[in-house]
Amino acid sequence: MYDAAPVPALPPSAITPEERRALDALRRPPNLFQRFSRWMGLLVFFGAWQLLSVVILPRIDANLVTLMPPPTAVAAGAWELIQSGDLAKHFWASLKREAIAFAYASVAIPFGLLMGWSKTAQNLFEPVFEMLRPIPPIAWIPLAILWFGIGDLQNQFIIFLGIFFPLLINTISGVKNVEHNVIRAARCLGASEFDVLVKIVFRAALPQIVTGIRIGLGVGWMALVAAELVGATSGLGWLISDARSVLRTDIILVGMISIGVAGLVIDQGLRWVAKKMLPWSLAMTR
Repeated sequence: MYDAAPVPALPPSAITPEERRALDALRRPPNLFQRFSRWMGLLVFFGAWQLLSVVILPRIDANLVTLMPPPTAVAAGAWELIQSGDLAKHFWASLKREAIAFAYASVAIPFGLLMGWSKTAQNLFEPVFEMLRPIPPIAWIPLAILWFGIGDLQNQFIIFLGIFFPLLINTISGVKNVEHNVIRAARCLGASEFDVLVKIVFRAALPQIVTGIRIGLGVGWMALVAAELVGATSGLGWLISDARSVLRTDIILVGMISIGVAGLVIDQGLRWVAKKMLPWSLAMTR
């Protein structure tokens, strides 16, 4: 066997001035403005909110401040919930339901692999799933309450529906988009169908599967809050509903902001894990 000749590096003259400027921009560390620019939007948003609640609304009607309290009042309400331990209790109740439902919904991954790999399995299961998929998870709440009562199981069922279908569709899409030449090469080298499916197809479909997990967790988180609003005795959705009954709009906004922050943390955490596990995927490194 002969050793392959090394690929010569491009001479500096082969790089155009535009490409050199682009490379220099990538190597240049971010300046102070770039470091804090992503927080400026939030600062402007909360500043405008404070101005609206403290200056503008009282001039229109003093009662409007009760319906739209300023960020300072919301922060005071959040501190009240943190001191009492209620915010942590309801947050963990919601997060626990999401985690358990996700564990159940993970069955969509082998289902998606099977349907993407086998035309027979796709023809068998696709009509049923495509009939159920357009039904919003919220539409199942009345039946879920009748089937499971008010409690964790009912909420987990609604979250399961929110996670299952995005994860299934993305897994099927990931399997179908695998390069066929890679599969043919593995078969030519003697790989069994099981090895091809697990070691090649599954790994190649992982970026799409992770995208399905991200979408599914987001939909499931929204479905969870909707389920808790009407059928729970704990959780962030229940906290919002309970605060509405006593006209604590500051607590309502605390619950809403907590939902948004939790969703952001879950998504960013999943993206970080995906970057570590799939460094070869351009979609995961953006």
